[in-house]
Amino acid sequence: MANSDPEGVDGVRMTWNVWPRTKLEASKCVIPLAASIAPIRPHSDIPTLPYAPLRCRTCSAVLNAYSRVDFLAKIWICPFCYQRNQFPPHYAMISETNLPCELYPQYTTVQYTLQTNPDPNNPSNAPQLQPVFVFVLDTCMIEEELVFAKSALKQAIGLLPEQALVGFVSFGTQALVHELGFTEMSKVYVFKGSKEISKEQVLEQLGLRAAGRRPTAGYPKGLQNGYTNTVVNRFLLPASDCEFTLNSLLDELQTDQWPVQAGQRASRCTGVALSVAAGLLGACLPGTGARIIALVGGPCTEGPGTIVSKDLSEPVRSHKDLFKDAAPYFKKAVKFYDSLAKQLVDQGHVLDLFASALDQVGVAEMKVAIERTGGLVVLAESFGHSVFKDSFKRVFEDGELSLGLCFNILCWHNYVGLISLPKGFKEKDGFPVRRCTKDHRESFLFVILMDEIMEGILNILVYMLIVYDYVLVDEIKGYKVGVQVDVAWGDSGMLEIGCSKEIKVQGIIGPCTSLEKKGPNVSDTVIGEGNTTTWKMCGLDKSTCLTVIFDLSSTDQSNVPETVNPQFYLQFLTRQWVGISVSTEELIHGFDQETAAVVMARIASLKMETEEGFDATRWLDRNLIRFCSKFGNYRENDPSSFSLNPCFSLFPQFIFNLRRSQFVQVFNNSPDETAYFRVLLNKENITNAAVMVQPSLISYSFNSPPQPALLDVASISADRILLLDSYFSIVVFHGITIAQWRNMGYQNQPEHQAFALLLEAPQVDAQIIIRDRFPVPRLVVCDQHGSQARFLLAKLNPSATYNNATDIAPGSDIIFTDDVSLQVFCEHLQRLAVQS
Repeated sequence: MANSDPEGVDGVRMTWNVWPRTKLEASKCVIPLAASIAPIRPHSDIPTLPYAPLRCRTCSAVLNAYSRVDFLAKIWICPFCYQRNQFPPHYAMISETNLPCELYPQYTTVQYTLQTNPDPNNPSNAPQLQPVFVFVLDTCMIEEELVFAKSALKQAIGLLPEQALVGFVSFGTQALVHELGFTEMSKVYVFKGSKEISKEQVLEQLGLRAAGRRPTAGYPKGLQNGYTNTVVNRFLLPASDCEFTLNSLLDELQTDQWPVQAGQRASRCTGVALSVAAGLLGACLPGTGARIIALVGGPCTEGPGTIVSKDLSEPVRSHKDLFKDAAPYFKKAVKFYDSLAKQLVDQGHVLDLFASALDQVGVAEMKVAIERTGGLVVLAESFGHSVFKDSFKRVFEDGELSLGLCFNILCWHNYVGLISLPKGFKEKDGFPVRRCTKDHRESFLFVILMDEIMEGILNILVYMLIVYDYVLVDEIKGYKVGVQVDVAWGDSGMLEIGCSKEIKVQGIIGPCTSLEKKGPNVSDTVIGEGNTTTWKMCGLDKSTCLTVIFDLSSTDQSNVPETVNPQFYLQFLTRQWVGISVSTEELIHGFDQETAAVVMARIASLKMETEEGFDATRWLDRNLIRFCSKFGNYRENDPSSFSLNPCFSLFPQFIFNLRRSQFVQVFNNSPDETAYFRVLLNKENITNAAVMVQPSLISYSFNSPPQPALLDVASISADRILLLDSYFSIVVFHGITIAQWRNMGYQNQPEHQAFALLLEAPQVDAQIIIRDRFPVPRLVVCDQHGSQARFLLAKLNPSATYNNATDIAPGSDIIFTDDVSLQVFCEHLQRLAVQS
C-alpha cells in the first residue's frame, strides 16, 4: 500500500505471490490463484533489445536468467523442458562477462525490436493501413442535446490524424449512411429501422459486395491505404479530406423529423444503426483497425436491440424486472448484441458507447459487445455535461493525457516491428517462427513474450503470446510483432497462455474474447472467457487490465520425489513463488490484499450476471469466514482471542466495503448504471479498481497538512474539508463551519489567506485526479447537511447512526441507516470464524 507504483515495471499483480503445491492446498486458500496483467502498460525502465527473442525449439520458452548456459559450447538449457538449444551466430560473443540483456535478472520485462521494413530495397511497398473511425449519431433527441453532440463530433474530427479514415452514420426511425465521397450534394443510403439486416445485405445495398470479400492471397493490387478509391472510399475518407464536408453535414443535420405521438417514445433504431456500421467496416481490408463510436441519447424502441416499447406508460426494465424475468425485450436484445459482438470480433473491430440521457439507453444489453471488443463506455446525464465532453475529448487527445488506445492494432510503447517472409521461408536461428494455417492458407506466426524474471524456488510456467498478423504485398505473408509500442495502427491482437502441466487456466475476466481453443491446460471450471488458451483482443489502452484465473491440476504427482520440478515459471511474469512444502507463513507473506479484493469483486459481479439467484453478499460472507478461519490466530469458540496477521488486516475491511458497493448492492441503480460500473471494474488496473471498491478519503484542516482519513462518518468535522475519491465521482465536502466562513467571503480578505489556500487545496487535488482519469469522474462540491452531502455519506462507515446519536462528537454527523458498521461486522466475523 505504501508503494507509489504498486503495479511495478511489469504491470502484474497476483492474489498470492506464493503458490501452494496441490489443488487441495489451493482450495484451502479460499481466495483463488489469479494474476492481474496489464498487457500494454508503458514504463521507462523496460529495456529494448535490437534483435528477436531467442526461444526454445521444443517448448517455445524465451531465453531468460534461469537458463543454464554453457559459454564454451554456446549452448543454453531451457529451464522449462530442459531442451539443449544452440545459440545463433549473433550470440557468438557471449561469455560470463559479456551477457545479453535477457540474462540479467534485474530486467524483469524485456521488449524486442525486429526489422521495421518488409522490403529494405523498397520500403514504400509496406501497406499503410490507417485507423478507421465510424461515428454513429443518434438524432432522436432535443435540439439542445443534438447541438452538444455535434459540437463534440466536430472537435473530435479536428483532433484525428490527417490520414485517419472517417465514416458517418446517423439514425432515428431509420439508419442513414452518409456518402462522404459525394461532395456535390448530401447523399445518404437509408436502412429501415424495424428490420434486422445482415452484413451481406449492408454490403449489397451500399454496393460494397466485392470489397467485403476476403483476399485469397497477399495484399491486393490497386489499393490505396488499403481501400479502393471507387468503393469503400465513397463512405470512408481521410479526415483531412472530409473535415469540411462532415462539418457542413453536421451543421445541416436536424433532429429526427419522424412524428412522435403524444404519450409515445421516439422511434430509435440503435441496433440497426450499429449493424449497418459494422457491415460497412466489413468491407474494409482484413487487418484494418477500426472503431464504431456511438453517441446515443435514449433507449432503442425500434427493430433489433429494442429494450422498451414506444408507450411511455411502460417503464424501462429495472433490476427487479430482470430478477423476476419480467423484462420481455431483454434476452432478445442481449442475443442480438451477442451476435453483433461475434461479427465485430471476427472483423477485429471495436464498439465504443457514449450514452448521455436521463433515461436508460440499453448499456446493460450492449455490455456484451462493448466488453468483448474492448470498447470504451461513458455514461452521462447530458451531452453537455463535463463527464461526456471531457471524456470524449480524451479519446482523441495526444501527449501525456492520451489513453494509448490500440484497437485491432499494435500500439505499444517504443516499438513497431514488421517482417516480410518470402514463400518457402524456413525457420532460422534467431527468428521465432511457427507454421500455422489460417483460412486453409499457410502462413507464419510470430510471437513476442513479455518476460519477467525474479529469483525463486518454485515458479509456474505460463507464457503469454501477443500476436499481431499483417498481410503484405506481392503475396508475401508476414506478421507485425512487438512489445510496448507508441502509436501505430495495424492488425488484431491475440493473447495465448500456455502452462506447465500442473497449471490449468479457468478463464479471463476483462475485455477479450475466447477463441475456444481447447488444450491440456484448459480447466473444466470456466470463469469468464474460458474454455480456451487463446483470446482475441480487439481493443486495448494503457490502463487495460486482464484478470487470469488459474487452478492447479487435480492429479497430484508432486508428492512423488522423482517428479518434483524445482523450477516452474509463469513466463509472462516469471515471478517468485515458493511451492515445495509451502508453509502457512510463506503463503501469508505472499498475499496481496488489494488484488484479492478486486478479484473477488470481479468474480462476484460475474456470478451475479451469469448465475440465476446468486446471492453475492452471502457468497462473500462465507468466503471471508472461511478465509479468517484458515489464517486467523485464535482459540476455538473464543472470539476475543481472534487476530489477523498484518498481511491480512485490511482484507475484511475491503470485503465490508465491497458488500456495500454498487457492484453488489444494485438497489437505487439502474441496470445500465450497474453494467457501466462492472465494465470499468473488469477493465481497470488493480489500483483504480480498489478505489471503486473502497474509496479513498483525504482530510484538509488548519491543524495539519492533507492526510488520509478513515472512511468513517467520524471523520466529518465542522472545521475540516474532506476529499472523497470513489473513482466514478470526486466529492469535495466542506464542514459546516468551513462552509459558513466561505459564504461570508473570508477567503477574499488578505488577512485570511491561509483560509483561501485551505479552500483551494482540495480543488487542486481533485483536478489532478480528474485530469488523469478516464472516464472523467463527476465532480461534486457540497457542504455538511446539504442535499449533495449524500454522495459522501453513502460511502462512509456508519459508525454513528440515529440509533446511537448520543455518542457523536460536536460538529460531526450521523447517517440515517440500518446498515451495520464495520465494528459490528468484524465482531460477527470473529464470532463465526472461531466456531469449531
